[in-house]
Formats: sequence, structure tokens, C-alpha cells
Amino acid sequence: DLKSEMNKTRKLPLKKDTRASDSSQEDAVDQWARRRKQFKDSKKCSSTGGSSINSTITEGSINSEDARSVDLGLYSENEDRGFYTENFHSASWVFRGDDVSPDNSPRCLSKRPRPVAIRERTVKIAKGTGNYPWGFRIQFSKPILVTEVDTNSAAEEAGLQVGDILIAVNGTDVTSMPHSEAANLARKGPDILTMIVGSDISRYPNTPKPTCRGYLHKRTQSAILKGWRKRWFVLKHNGYLHYYKHKKDEGKCRPLEVTKLEGAEIGVDTSLGKPFVFKCIPQAGNRIFYFCATSNQEMKRWLEAMDKAVHPIHQNHVWVDVTLHNTTLPPLAIKNPECLGLLHQLDRSKDVWIQHYCILKDGCLYFYATLRSTPAQGGLYLQGYIVSEQSLGSKRSVIELKPPSEEFKTFYLCAENVNENKRWITALKASINKWLPLHQAIQDFMNRPLEETRM
Repeated sequence: DLKSEMNKTRKLPLKKDTRASDSSQEDAVDQWARRRKQFKDSKKCSSTGGSSINSTITEGSINSEDARSVDLGLYSENEDRGFYTENFHSASWVFRGDDVSPDNSPRCLSKRPRPVAIRERTVKIAKGTGNYPWGFRIQFSKPILVTEVDTNSAAEEAGLQVGDILIAVNGTDVTSMPHSEAANLARKGPDILTMIVGSDISRYPNTPKPTCRGYLHKRTQSAILKGWRKRWFVLKHNGYLHYYKHKKDEGKCRPLEVTKLEGAEIGVDTSLGKPFVFKCIPQAGNRIFYFCATSNQEMKRWLEAMDKAVHPIHQNHVWVDVTLHNTTLPPLAIKNPECLGLLHQLDRSKDVWIQHYCILKDGCLYFYATLRSTPAQGGLYLQGYIVSEQSLGSKRSVIELKPPSEEFKTFYLCAENVNENKRWITALKASINKWLPLHQAIQDFMNRPLEETRM
């Protein structure tokens, strides 16, 4: 059963109660990473190869105590119903459909040649103080677009997100209104700014920046070596707390540990007799994390951000809604697929190829057990992936899907023959090309004479 296999390999809880001390664990991870890189370089393999999310040691030549002493599973927190969505949630993406001409890039959402699925929601923002009391920026006209949301602002707290389209301000429709009129409407209104905003599959679900990041001192858990170690912490919008040895490691190395904060207990701690100390007790496991900030203000900043992660507001992005809906359909019921047919996916942990019936649609590859299967067993969000033809083992023609960063997963697929592989490669490249990074789209907007207002 592929679904159960995917669940086993993709959703791996961190083994908190069996870990070694922080110092030995982090050193072991560093040593293991160096040895694994040396091995892979010698074999001329991909640095992230394989199709199993569980990156266990299978090469045999790596057999040290360091390697055996730590949990080497790659923890993937951004999966839903068997979907591998890591890269979609690590960057912002704009869906431009079949319109891939630079001259017709998404300068105005209303000019798109194809209909867009809009999901409306109401956002209420309490007016603060200062020159920009609501904490966001709007640009352009028809439609008016939210292009910036200040960190820790009233707008961010209310759920306003980069890429939102303004539909109504304080009860007045602004979809055909000039930018300046909409801004004046907001300024002349009450202290509670009420907006109806729309989001479509062109918009990323969360703002790209983490909710909180910075250096904290973390108390070690070892019974032998007690003390505080300075570490770089990143709290992401999905409610997971990552930490690294140094700031420069973020985005380049795997985090030393990832902790889910939803349902955790957090608060100030005075039991250690040290100022600016706060603790976190995750819901899973019996471990207690102690952190020390450099000031009371810094401690409050972290506690406020963590509290939001402890009590999250779950809201699917409409693109996720669309793909999850498609998984409930039979393969041939997905409208206007870009490619379909049999593909084999490599599971390198077992060195076997698993056959699926696959449907490619708008940058998402759906996996079914057979042509008659319902629902889909899972899928892959392809945003940012690079498609190429490679040789692998005895197979002279293999489709490689390589992510833009080594921290994500590389996938290997193979069709029935070389010609089928080429057909899939062409379709995959065209499907991925339908998505544009949001920062690039916004830069596209900014190259025009701008209408903008900080609110």
C-alpha cells in the first residue's frame, strides 16, 4: 500500500526522549553530513537523491558510532494527505497559466485570459499609532494589491497577506475604483478598518518571512554537560521552531532540530534564577525547552510569536483546496490535464521502482495506484523544480526532478520508454513554467509607474 508507505516515510516525529546531549548530537550531525557528502561526491550522486522522504543511511560505507547515535530522518512538516509541498511553502508563487510571455506577465490580475478562482474573506484591522497605523502597503489600481505586510503589525495579526486583492473597504466596492480613492476611503473611515479581500491560486498562503527569528541561548538537556548555548532560532508561519548552530546555516543546512509548537505550553520561567528566561513544553513528548533572551523586550517578542504558533488559525490556501479536491476525483475526471500515463517512481531506500498512474495539471503531479483508482494516493507540488533527463544505474533515461535547494527532495521518475520520457519532460517543464516567484512578479509591477500607499 503506497499510501501507508508514504505516511511511514514522510511523517517522522522527532525522537525527543532518546536523543543524546545537544553537543554530541550536533557534532554527530555535522560529522555525518560531511561523510555523507564525501560518499555522494565519490559516487557522483545527487546530494538529495531518492524518493523516500526518510533519508536513512543505506550506503553501507557510513557505519560510525556518530552516524548511529542520532536520528537521521528528514522531518518534513509541510505535507497534507500524501502531498510533498515543501518548495511551495518555502517561497511565494504567482500562477500565470498559459501566459508565459515576458510582455504579458501578470501586471494586472483582471487582464488574465483565463478565469481565476477567487476566495473572499473579511479582514478587520484595529487602527494603531504612528504614520502607518494599520501596517501594510497597497499598490496599483484595478485591482488594488497588498504588496507588503509589516512584521508584528495589526495587519499581520488580522491575517492580511501579501498578494491579497482588495475587493471592498468599509463596505464600499473598490474593484473598479482608482487607488487614491480607496486609500482615502480607508483613512476617513472608523478606527476598525474592515476590508473584504480576495485570494486566488496566484497567491502564496503565508508571507514569505518567518514570524520570528534571532539568536537565543538554549539550555542543554544533558545530565553531564549543563549550561547555555547560543543558537539561531527561526519560528516559521507553519508553527514549527527550527534552530541552527549559526545564522549562516539557515537555508543551507538542515536544522539541528524542528519542534512543533501547536498545543505547547509556554511562559516565563523563574526557577533557574536567571533573567529573561522562558520555557516551552511541546505537546508531544516530555521534554522541556529553556530559552534565554538578551532583554525583556526580546523575550516578550518571542513569547508573543510563540503564542500565535501554539494557538494557530488553520486556513487552507485556495491552491491547496483545489489540489485536495482533485485528489478525490478519478484520474480522468481532472479537467484539461497536461499529461497523463504510467510513471515509475524510484524508492531509493528499497532500490525499487513503484508504478503509478499519473496526472499532471497546473504544476501538480497526482499519483494514483491505477487508472481506475479513487482517490489519489498523493502528489508532488512542482513549483521551482528543474526537470532534466539523466541516466541512473541500468536505466539510460530517467526523469530527474531537482529542487532549487538541497534541503528539499529530489525525485526520479521513469516512463515506459525513452520517447515517453521525453513527452513527460516537455509537459513537466511547461507545467512548472506556469508559476512565477512572487518577488519576481512584484518586481514586474514595480517596474511600472507606481501608485502606492502605506497604510
